[in-house]
Amino acid sequence: MTIYFKTYFPKLLFSALFFSILSCESNFKEVQKINVSEFNPSGEADTINVKYTDSGRIAAILLSSKMLDYSAVDFPFTEFPNGIDVTLFDAKGKKTFVKSNYAISYKKTGIIDLQGKVRITTEEGHVLATEQLYFDQKNEWFYTERHFEFTSPQGTSKGQGIDFSKDFKMINSQKISGDVATQN
Repeated sequence: MTIYFKTYFPKLLFSALFFSILSCESNFKEVQKINVSEFNPSGEADTINVKYTDSGRIAAILLSSKMLDYSAVDFPFTEFPNGIDVTLFDAKGKKTFVKSNYAISYKKTGIIDLQGKVRITTEEGHVLATEQLYFDQKNEWFYTERHFEFTSPQGTSKGQGIDFSKDFKMINSQKISGDVATQN
Protein backbone atom coordinates (compact mmCIF):
# COMPACT_ATOMS: atom_id res chain seq x y z
CA MET A 1 0.00 0.00 0.00
CA THR A 2 2.89 2.33 0.68
CA ILE A 3 4.33 1.82 -2.77
CA TYR A 4 1.02 2.57 -4.40
CA PHE A 5 0.68 5.87 -2.46
CA LYS A 6 4.22 6.98 -3.32
CA THR A 7 3.70 6.31 -7.00
CA TYR A 8 0.44 8.16 -7.48
CA PHE A 9 0.74 10.93 -4.88
CA PRO A 10 2.90 13.27 -7.02
CA LYS A 11 0.57 12.76 -10.02
CA LEU A 12 -2.48 13.36 -7.85
CA LEU A 13 -0.97 16.48 -6.31
CA PHE A 14 0.02 17.85 -9.73
CA SER A 15 -3.47 17.19 -11.12
CA ALA A 16 -5.14 18.91 -8.16
CA LEU A 17 -2.91 21.97 -8.50
CA PHE A 18 -3.37 22.05 -12.28
CA PHE A 19 -7.18 21.93 -12.10
CA SER A 20 -7.34 24.45 -9.25
CA ILE A 21 -5.27 26.90 -11.28
CA LEU A 22 -7.51 26.42 -14.33
CA SER A 23 -10.71 26.80 -12.33
CA CYS A 24 -9.70 30.11 -10.69
CA GLU A 25 -10.87 33.25 -12.41
CA SER A 26 -8.31 35.90 -13.10
CA ASN A 27 -9.38 38.93 -11.13
CA PHE A 28 -6.14 40.85 -11.67
CA LYS A 29 -7.99 43.64 -13.46
CA GLU A 30 -10.43 43.90 -10.56
CA VAL A 31 -7.54 44.24 -8.13
CA GLN A 32 -6.01 46.98 -10.30
CA LYS A 33 -9.29 48.93 -10.26
CA ILE A 34 -9.26 49.04 -6.46
CA ASN A 35 -6.17 51.29 -6.42
CA VAL A 36 -7.38 53.62 -9.19
CA SER A 37 -9.74 56.44 -8.33
CA GLU A 38 -11.81 58.17 -10.95
CA PHE A 39 -10.81 61.81 -11.53
CA ASN A 40 -14.01 63.36 -12.75
CA PRO A 41 -15.38 66.85 -12.17
CA SER A 42 -18.04 67.18 -9.50
CA GLY A 43 -19.74 69.82 -11.63
CA GLU A 44 -19.74 70.89 -15.26
CA ALA A 45 -21.26 73.91 -16.98
CA ASP A 46 -21.52 75.10 -20.57
CA THR A 47 -21.77 78.75 -21.67
CA ILE A 48 -21.39 80.47 -18.32
CA ASN A 49 -21.86 84.17 -17.50
CA VAL A 50 -20.99 84.86 -13.84
CA LYS A 51 -21.14 88.27 -12.18
CA TYR A 52 -19.07 88.77 -9.02
CA THR A 53 -20.22 91.53 -6.69
CA ASP A 54 -18.53 93.39 -3.86
CA SER A 55 -20.64 95.57 -1.53
CA GLY A 56 -23.47 95.76 -4.05
CA ARG A 57 -21.37 96.72 -7.09
CA ILE A 58 -20.22 94.43 -9.89
CA ALA A 59 -16.51 93.67 -9.43
CA ALA A 60 -16.08 91.23 -12.33
CA ILE A 61 -17.92 89.43 -15.11
CA LEU A 62 -16.65 86.01 -16.19
CA LEU A 63 -17.65 84.46 -19.53
CA SER A 64 -16.62 80.97 -20.65
CA SER A 65 -17.97 78.29 -22.94
CA LYS A 66 -16.98 75.45 -20.55
CA MET A 67 -16.31 75.14 -16.81
CA LEU A 68 -15.28 72.01 -14.91
CA ASP A 69 -15.51 72.08 -11.11
CA TYR A 70 -13.21 69.78 -9.11
CA SER A 71 -14.27 70.86 -5.62
CA ALA A 72 -14.41 67.29 -4.26
CA VAL A 73 -10.67 66.58 -4.63
CA ASP A 74 -7.98 67.16 -1.98
CA PHE A 75 -6.70 70.33 -3.70
CA PRO A 76 -9.91 71.80 -5.21
CA PHE A 77 -9.83 73.79 -8.44
CA THR A 78 -12.02 75.03 -11.27
CA GLU A 79 -10.88 74.54 -14.85
CA PHE A 80 -11.86 76.48 -17.96
CA PRO A 81 -10.54 74.29 -20.80
CA ASN A 82 -11.87 76.56 -23.57
CA GLY A 83 -10.60 79.77 -22.03
CA ILE A 84 -12.10 82.79 -20.33
CA ASP A 85 -13.13 86.35 -21.06
CA VAL A 86 -13.19 88.46 -17.88
CA THR A 87 -14.09 92.09 -17.32
CA LEU A 88 -12.75 93.54 -14.06
CA PHE A 89 -14.21 96.76 -12.62
CA ASP A 90 -12.35 99.05 -10.22
CA ALA A 91 -14.07 101.21 -7.57
CA LYS A 92 -14.52 104.03 -10.11
CA GLY A 93 -16.05 101.74 -12.75
CA LYS A 94 -12.99 101.58 -15.02
CA LYS A 95 -12.69 98.30 -16.85
CA THR A 96 -9.83 95.88 -17.39
CA PHE A 97 -10.35 93.04 -19.88
CA VAL A 98 -8.61 89.67 -19.49
CA LYS A 99 -8.67 86.91 -22.12
CA SER A 100 -6.90 83.55 -22.33
CA ASN A 101 -7.30 80.24 -24.16
CA TYR A 102 -7.20 78.22 -20.91
CA ALA A 103 -7.56 78.99 -17.20
CA ILE A 104 -7.48 77.14 -13.91
CA SER A 105 -8.41 78.63 -10.54
CA TYR A 106 -7.07 77.04 -7.35
CA LYS A 107 -9.53 77.55 -4.51
CA LYS A 108 -7.20 77.09 -1.52
CA THR A 109 -4.49 79.48 -2.74
CA GLY A 110 -6.64 81.96 -4.66
CA ILE A 111 -4.23 81.75 -7.62
CA ILE A 112 -5.55 81.77 -11.18
CA ASP A 113 -3.30 80.35 -13.91
CA LEU A 114 -4.04 81.85 -17.35
CA GLN A 115 -2.50 80.13 -20.36
CA GLY A 116 -2.44 80.49 -24.14
CA LYS A 117 -2.55 83.89 -25.82
CA VAL A 118 -3.17 85.76 -22.58
CA ARG A 119 -4.12 89.38 -23.22
CA ILE A 120 -4.97 92.10 -20.73
CA THR A 121 -6.35 95.43 -21.96
CA THR A 122 -7.37 98.51 -19.99
CA GLU A 123 -9.48 101.50 -20.93
CA GLU A 124 -6.38 103.70 -20.49
CA GLY A 125 -4.61 101.95 -23.38
CA HIS A 126 -2.42 99.43 -21.51
CA VAL A 127 -2.07 96.07 -23.27
CA LEU A 128 -0.11 93.09 -21.99
CA ALA A 129 0.33 89.95 -24.09
CA THR A 130 2.05 86.74 -22.94
CA GLU A 131 1.61 82.96 -23.07
CA GLN A 132 1.11 82.40 -19.33
CA LEU A 133 0.14 84.72 -16.52
CA TYR A 134 -0.79 84.16 -12.88
CA PHE A 135 -3.24 86.26 -10.89
CA ASP A 136 -3.15 86.38 -7.09
CA GLN A 137 -6.76 87.21 -6.19
CA LYS A 138 -6.03 88.10 -2.58
CA ASN A 139 -3.37 90.69 -3.45
CA GLU A 140 -4.87 91.61 -6.86
CA TRP A 141 -1.47 91.07 -8.45
CA PHE A 142 -0.48 89.61 -11.85
CA TYR A 143 2.89 87.96 -12.54
CA THR A 144 4.78 85.81 -15.01
CA GLU A 145 8.32 84.70 -15.81
CA ARG A 146 7.44 84.18 -19.47
CA HIS A 147 8.16 86.49 -22.40
CA PHE A 148 5.76 89.41 -22.63
CA GLU A 149 4.95 92.47 -24.68
CA PHE A 150 3.60 95.51 -22.85
CA THR A 151 2.14 98.51 -24.64
CA SER A 152 1.15 101.71 -22.88
CA PRO A 153 0.60 105.31 -23.95
CA GLN A 154 4.32 105.85 -23.17
CA GLY A 155 5.52 103.17 -25.61
CA THR A 156 6.11 99.44 -26.05
CA SER A 157 8.47 97.16 -24.18
CA LYS A 158 9.26 93.46 -24.41
CA GLY A 159 10.96 91.24 -21.91
CA GLN A 160 10.93 88.13 -19.82
CA GLY A 161 9.28 88.39 -16.42
CA ILE A 162 6.84 91.01 -15.23
CA ASP A 163 4.55 91.59 -12.27
CA PHE A 164 2.01 94.36 -11.79
CA SER A 165 -1.08 95.47 -9.91
CA LYS A 166 -4.41 94.88 -11.62
CA ASP A 167 -4.75 98.61 -12.33
CA PHE A 168 -1.22 98.82 -13.85
CA LYS A 169 -0.23 101.53 -11.35
CA MET A 170 2.72 99.44 -10.11
CA ILE A 171 4.78 97.55 -12.70
CA ASN A 172 8.00 95.62 -12.18
CA SER A 173 9.58 94.10 -15.28
CA GLN A 174 12.79 92.20 -15.89
CA LYS A 175 15.02 91.73 -18.92
CA ILE A 176 13.22 94.42 -20.92
CA SER A 177 13.90 96.12 -24.21
CA GLY A 178 11.95 98.71 -26.17
CA ASP A 179 11.16 102.39 -26.37
CA VAL A 180 9.32 103.82 -23.39
CA ALA A 181 8.97 107.54 -22.59
CA THR A 182 9.86 108.40 -19.01
CA GLN A 183 8.85 111.39 -16.94
CA ASN A 184 11.60 113.68 -15.59
